[in-house]
Amino acid sequence: MRAIALCLLLLSLPAAAQPQPTVRAAEFDALFAGLKAATNEATSAKIELRLHQLWSQSVAPSAGLLLNRSARELNAAAAQDALDDVEAALVIDPAAPEAYHRRALARSALGDFPGALADLNETLRREPRYYPALQSLSRLAEERGDHKGALSAWEKMLEINPKQQDGAERLAALKRKVFGSDT
Repeated sequence: MRAIALCLLLLSLPAAAQPQPTVRAAEFDALFAGLKAATNEATSAKIELRLHQLWSQSVAPSAGLLLNRSARELNAAAAQDALDDVEAALVIDPAAPEAYHRRALARSALGDFPGALADLNETLRREPRYYPALQSLSRLAEERGDHKGALSAWEKMLEINPKQQDGAERLAALKRKVFGSDT
């Protein structure tokens, strides 16, 4: 109920100016190319930060407020409140990949693994390069004992973001779980 009231209040706020979609798409493309070409983790981290900023700016401002609050609630172990806020954000901006990813995180925290998996797949359907969803998919598969699925998702993430911090270490650990070695 609290989320619905906030949603109605936020819907009445004026929308902030957004960059033109073609400009944003070109910047996304350039950033993903840079991410793939990054030579070290520090460069990759800078590009990741800008991508996260763009993703945050890509949602309606009122949905962004709800998503930010949901992140704080997830950090405070208030997964149901986080889910309520993400649901409200999706009413406002049903096209936002970040909202589906956040809902997946909330659902996972609540033990709804099929729902979390569906939301991660929806995130990737909307933005196939949304590597945080691949990271979450890998972790969810590993938690469920699906080490091959975890490895597959992590390898796909590394295709997009090869210099992900601790990416090579996680890849080696998953390979050991699947193959018994770092092959």
